Amino acid sequence: MCGICGTVGFVDRALLQRMTDIIAHRGPDDAGIFVSHEARVGLGNRRLSIIDLSDAGHMPMSNEDGRIWITYNGEIFNFPQLRNELHALGHQFRSNTDTEVLVHGYEEWGAGLLPKLNGMFAFGIVDLRKSASRPRLLLARDRLGIKPLYYTQLGDKLIFGSEIKSILLCQNVPREMNLAALHSYLAFRWVPGPETMFAGIFKLAPGHYLEWEDGTFSTRRYWDMKFEVEDSKEPELVETLRAVLERSVARHLISDVPLGVFLSGGLDSTTILALASQITGEPVTAYTVAYRPEDGRLEQSDEDARFARRVATHFKADYREVTLEPDVVSLLPKIIWHLDEPVSDAAALSTYLICNVARPDVKVLLSGQGGDEIFAGYRVHLSHRISEWLRIVPKSMRQGAALSLLQKLPAIKDRVPGMSPGLVMAFHRYFSKLLHSSSLSPEDRFIAVQAYCSDEDLAKLYAPAVREQLDGAVAGARHLDHFAAVADADFLNRMLYVDTKTFLPELNLTYSDKMSSAASVELRVPLLDAEIVDFLSSVPPAMKLRGLTTKYILKKAMRGTVPDWVIRRRKAGFGAPTRAWLRRDLREMVDDLLSEQNVRRRGYLDAKEVRRLVDQDRGGVEDYSYRVWMLLTLELWQQAFLDNQAIAEDNEVSLMTCSVQQPSLSANQQP
Repeated sequence: MCGICGTVGFVDRALLQRMTDIIAHRGPDDAGIFVSHEARVGLGNRRLSIIDLSDAGHMPMSNEDGRIWITYNGEIFNFPQLRNELHALGHQFRSNTDTEVLVHGYEEWGAGLLPKLNGMFAFGIVDLRKSASRPRLLLARDRLGIKPLYYTQLGDKLIFGSEIKSILLCQNVPREMNLAALHSYLAFRWVPGPETMFAGIFKLAPGHYLEWEDGTFSTRRYWDMKFEVEDSKEPELVETLRAVLERSVARHLISDVPLGVFLSGGLDSTTILALASQITGEPVTAYTVAYRPEDGRLEQSDEDARFARRVATHFKADYREVTLEPDVVSLLPKIIWHLDEPVSDAAALSTYLICNVARPDVKVLLSGQGGDEIFAGYRVHLSHRISEWLRIVPKSMRQGAALSLLQKLPAIKDRVPGMSPGLVMAFHRYFSKLLHSSSLSPEDRFIAVQAYCSDEDLAKLYAPAVREQLDGAVAGARHLDHFAAVADADFLNRMLYVDTKTFLPELNLTYSDKMSSAASVELRVPLLDAEIVDFLSSVPPAMKLRGLTTKYILKKAMRGTVPDWVIRRRKAGFGAPTRAWLRRDLREMVDDLLSEQNVRRRGYLDAKEVRRLVDQDRGGVEDYSYRVWMLLTLELWQQAFLDNQAIAEDNEVSLMTCSVQQPSLSANQQP
């Protein structure tokens, strides 16, 4: 993992130095800058050394004659095979890095290199072969957007970087709110690409590359998910998936530094721990985050630590359970600064804290991120099937008696047998969405279930001037575009396609990358390996979702290796005690930053509507915790980036109190 930045069309070494320095957390092991005044190009790099720790891995790196230069972030997991292929074609190597494979691969194949890569990456390559005074720039991002890459154009100049904060150091780049992006953010908690919350700054889309020459650029797609379902028998598909999973985890274990596993006790992370333990034949270090019981009771699940302990015992892992009581008031502004954009998910804090605690022992953590999006593991994937059943019920009953009964749940959430208050509220929120959206088209229903505010809700939330500017805006427009791109596929596969284009890169992979990078840890996602994704594109939809059984083929493939009690475990999303924090730790901050006076000063939102949301959430009338968290995140983002308030850049664990435990566990301990 590293941090990259660069400029073409102009050279400013001092600017490049500042751009590189501000992302030092992404690569504390080494730093480098390359500039060519004749070519009017500059590249910067911060390196976290993972493969070949020697000085031979220094970046920016060039080929032998210095006419091709690269700054690179990520890992190419099939680089040994590509290296052998390039060596057979006559290329000579000075290091054992995957970086040099990219240099020679581009030298040999140009942009044709990109479809050959199996990895997570974002890189910039400057090509001076045509003319030293007429450079070409290639920017590229991995298939699914595991690694970030941002850019902006200023006339005939281009600036790019791993993080937006690097780009903003150029004084000519404006700091302006993108209102269209604001509309999407308030609906979904994140901004659909290629736009960002900053007007004029863009994300390079996953599976795309950008070429710049003579002051102009174009972007092109080099990969897309294609659903070409094969007619194979279930045992054959299950056996093939098992082999593919084993190869993927083996590739992701390649490292010259210590690594561990991010363990939640769910199916995805347990699968990775199980296969890693099998492949290495040694105890694997596993990290689990836990919160105080009083914090977790208001969430959907507080069972992760209990399941993780039993999983760790089963696989004889070197288990580290990190119990956290973060100073969330101090930590939240820092988290938002690292995120660049307002990505509203408290799981970002959990990710940062666990990575920060793990950093003294390991540089690499393997995560189960992405499993839900490719294997069909979310409740939204069930929503289409459940909604079709609901449509059998007369609309008057769905919108009348059933909805009325459901609305009574918040008042009795503390008294429902066998369900935590948080789970009751999640049930209430999910089925309320289903009942309200059951008459919509499948595409609009999917969007409605994913959204936290409808377009109509948002119209009430805006100040009059903003409401007028956004009149007719459709938050789910990008989703509809992606649905249209796979119009002929089965609807389950269409949902998975949209997930991999929106929710996966813009929320889950964004906070995973930014938070692990903030702690100078590389987070790897074996379930998003190119071989796994390609294989699943050929698997019949019924092998992913069977009845109401999610991740059917993964459960079949891992049965006998992963314990049955993990396979049977109810879906529990990774997160943090958002509701407890809002009601206790962050109460004063919410009242201050979301006060009617401050909201009016900003001018984007209706102050009375914001106050209503806060009051009804606190009073238990409605579960608006996600909306309040979004609004709080938005205000802190505006302070950090639009007001340009300084935020201390440090990675000290003093921001929290924690204990790292290695409990003595019984193999028969029940979660």
